[in-house]
Amino acid sequence: MPSTAAGLPDLPPDLAGPVAVQLAKPARTLPAAAGLPGGCLYEPKWDGYRLVVVRSARSTRLWSKQGRDLTDRFPDVAAAALVQLPAGTVVDGEVVIWHDDRLDFGLLQKRMVTAPGRIAAQVAAAPASYVAFDLLAAGGTDQRRRTLRQRRAELERLAQRWAPPFQLSPVTADPAEAQQWSRDFRVAGVEGLVAKGAGTRYAPGRREWVKVKSWETTEVVAGGVIGPIDRPSQLVAGRYRDGELVVVGRTSPLTPAAAAELAAVLSPADADHPWPDRIGTGRFGGGRLSVPLTRVRPDVVVEVSADAALQAGVFRHPLRFVRTRPDLRPEDVPGL
Repeated sequence: MPSTAAGLPDLPPDLAGPVAVQLAKPARTLPAAAGLPGGCLYEPKWDGYRLVVVRSARSTRLWSKQGRDLTDRFPDVAAAALVQLPAGTVVDGEVVIWHDDRLDFGLLQKRMVTAPGRIAAQVAAAPASYVAFDLLAAGGTDQRRRTLRQRRAELERLAQRWAPPFQLSPVTADPAEAQQWSRDFRVAGVEGLVAKGAGTRYAPGRREWVKVKSWETTEVVAGGVIGPIDRPSQLVAGRYRDGELVVVGRTSPLTPAAAAELAAVLSPADADHPWPDRIGTGRFGGGRLSVPLTRVRPDVVVEVSADAALQAGVFRHPLRFVRTRPDLRPEDVPGL
């Protein structure tokens, strides 16, 4: 998307795109307020695509974490960046799509597979939003050597001129407030929290931030397992959609105790079980590689721990086995 203004500040070559981004390492607990250099700043963990917006003197481009140019996938964000970001600006953040007051990752994925000539219809039906959380360049000057606290202050000044679809990610130095956000925002599909050191520089490619996912328990139907029925290694979870049992996720590897608890209540499937003999090893049971699936009679309800990332009711990340629920029947499990 060309810029029509002349003589505007340009960018250092490694910020012209694609741009290497700083990463986060997973943790089970949130760092304490003084747990990272300079003290912690906490932000929501958005369920979207990481996107770096590069507004140079000549163009506006959107780059994924993997270095892919996604400008043609999100022309609504690119157009807003052209108007709202001064030339010589590079912003790091997340592109999201809201649907029915919840983040909808499936609509983001539709943008990735839609033919370029049909993107305009997607934009009209489900416009994207961009949530900015870091500033890598301003006025053509590299900001990455400045501390996060300094970069954040400059980003907040820049954001005073913004309007949707651009928005500023909230931030707090109070861990109690951050934990409250994690609870309150979960219903909207926010996955958890990210903690960053306020005194740190931006470190491309390094995992110096800390991400903690928000988990809550829910119930699923045991529809199958990976491995033999008497020694399952993973549970394949199901829920019903219009009377049909659908795969909605799988657990991470079971502990010996969890495998024994599950094996004690599972029975071989009847001939009318709807699932195939093999299941893919990728997300949602897809992918090129597959493993044998041991189908079981879908009469056992299992409590699992899950994060907030869903796509059409399917869990996008592995579940954690909590316990079997002999007090519940499959019809008690939420449907799709």
